[in-house]
Amino acid sequence: MIKLQLPVSEEAIRELKIGDEVVISGLMVTARDAAHKYIHENWPDWLNPIMENSMIYHCGPVVKQHDDGSWSFVAAGPTTSIREEPYEASVMEHYKVRAVIGKGGMGAQTLAGLAKSGGVYLHAIGGLAASLAKSVVKVKDVYMLEELGVPEAFWHIEVKDFPAVVTMDSHGGSLHTTIKAQSDEVAEKLIFG
Repeated sequence: MIKLQLPVSEEAIRELKIGDEVVISGLMVTARDAAHKYIHENWPDWLNPIMENSMIYHCGPVVKQHDDGSWSFVAAGPTTSIREEPYEASVMEHYKVRAVIGKGGMGAQTLAGLAKSGGVYLHAIGGLAASLAKSVVKVKDVYMLEELGVPEAFWHIEVKDFPAVVTMDSHGGSLHTTIKAQSDEVAEKLIFG
């Protein structure tokens, strides 16, 4: 198990290979569909300090607000990442984001972007939203809550020992592509003998 502390350097991320298991601690930000569209249309400077050498989590959380105004995560499962394919490579390069976390993998455009700017794609386990929420130890801030709503807002969170697996790396490796090819081969044998 490889421990990653955020912020993390490009050099440390480029050492990761597909199949590596990691646990992450530090500050990261959630962003999903509407957030990525907003970024791509506005490129706001206020995102620089919370994204540089950090990670974007494709997550639409369930959150609870306490009497003192603070927030905590109740569920923090990954959402389907391929929806961010049109945006992710340019977002990562612009803000020097070192990883995105989600489920299902991403496409060729993002894979090329990971190699160019020094990033990885991390697969979080779907169906474990309540367990993953326990890794979110603090909600530091939330941005654009009123404009985007709870699932789509930018949640700046502190995580401790958040588990994930490297499924796309900066060397052109993609477990999603490899497993798809292997599955297609097995399916062809089953169908055509």
